[in-house]
Amino acid sequence: MNIPLVQSLIKAIDKPAIFIDLNYTILAVNQAYRDTYSQVVQTGTSKCYEVSHGQSVPCDQAGEECPLQQCKTTGKVSSVVHIHQLPKGKSYCDIVMRPVTDDDGMTIGYIEILDKVGFASHHASLNIAPNTMIGSSPAFKQLINQINRVAPTQANTLLLGETGTGKELVAQAIHHYSQTKDKPLVIIECTGIADNLFESELFGHEKGAFTGASSAKKGLVDLAEGGTLFFDEIGDVPLNIQVKLLRLIETGTYRSVGGVKQKQAKFRLICATHKNLPDMVQEQTFRADLYYRIATFPIHLPRLQSRADDIPELATLFLQQLGFKHKSFTAEAMTQLTQYNFPGNIRELKNIVEYAAIMSHDLLIDIEHLPLSMKPLLDNTSNNEQPVIPLAQLEPNYLAQVIEQYPGNMQQLAHDLQISERTLYRKCSQYDLKLDR
Repeated sequence: MNIPLVQSLIKAIDKPAIFIDLNYTILAVNQAYRDTYSQVVQTGTSKCYEVSHGQSVPCDQAGEECPLQQCKTTGKVSSVVHIHQLPKGKSYCDIVMRPVTDDDGMTIGYIEILDKVGFASHHASLNIAPNTMIGSSPAFKQLINQINRVAPTQANTLLLGETGTGKELVAQAIHHYSQTKDKPLVIIECTGIADNLFESELFGHEKGAFTGASSAKKGLVDLAEGGTLFFDEIGDVPLNIQVKLLRLIETGTYRSVGGVKQKQAKFRLICATHKNLPDMVQEQTFRADLYYRIATFPIHLPRLQSRADDIPELATLFLQQLGFKHKSFTAEAMTQLTQYNFPGNIRELKNIVEYAAIMSHDLLIDIEHLPLSMKPLLDNTSNNEQPVIPLAQLEPNYLAQVIEQYPGNMQQLAHDLQISERTLYRKCSQYDLKLDR
């Protein structure tokens, strides 16, 4: 194997990169890789998983996707998102693994290129940057991968997902990690603009263009010059405006309301909607030609229910953001959160966290502090005629039973109930239950 040639190939890559043989051994490293990892990389000895993960076995043997194994299986370039151990702590890295073949077409090794993901974290911490996306579920990692792929390009991006899934946060991530991050990000709330004002808001107007236009006004397209134009809820754009929006995207030109001069526009386009645009195209409420223009790179944002593993970290993040950093959820309350359907997705979770934190007088947030809409319903499906017991009656009856099982050991009882001793004594006082101290 021509190591000097491989080293020259690695050196030409501007991102951290290494060359790995078929047995995970690092044979060549560029300077960007050495600068990224604090530990010394011994070419010919160090294994890739030892350096990036501090593990003694390959990723696939540690319960994680292994890009090298994917390459071996498919013979093609693979891409995964991993959490790597960096000098300043663990961080998301977007990894591209590329097979290298000899003149006979035999694979002799792999080039691994790493790209640190700055807009996402697997852990909620007090010093986390604003607008950082939080999660570690497979669905979240797939979302990170797509964002990281499209951000450096100029491809028109369409964000698809239910209300509350974080479409605006994704749009911000795409913009701030694009080539035009120093230019404006202009958000157009398509739902909140009246039909008769939409064109004026978008393209601006000249003085006297209509009643009340006492002076000329720049439009949002003009304000986004060189940056990103984000149409939130693009499905609500009126049909008559869709025609002009299509022309803007296709030609990069527009005219202000009341104006005759054609203006040039340069911007990155991101759109978002919770609606089913293909269905709207079939119903002729959304133009097919516009749909295909804006949907060059569609990204489907997962429902919160499909990334339930992320809920504990998201709940912790919201407690910090809302000023309740010293509070935390009991295991019972957190279980209820992770099992809840969340029709309002992440936005609903944030509201629930705030409600529960306010309702809790202690540092621990119990299941009793969650909104009534979240609390489990009694299972009376086995006997439809069985009377429903009021929730207010269940708790004191249950407490009275378990107190007898823990004579003189209230500390252990509180621990097993996953509440604080203070909360246990308060509940017993509330329900006039006698404790054996």
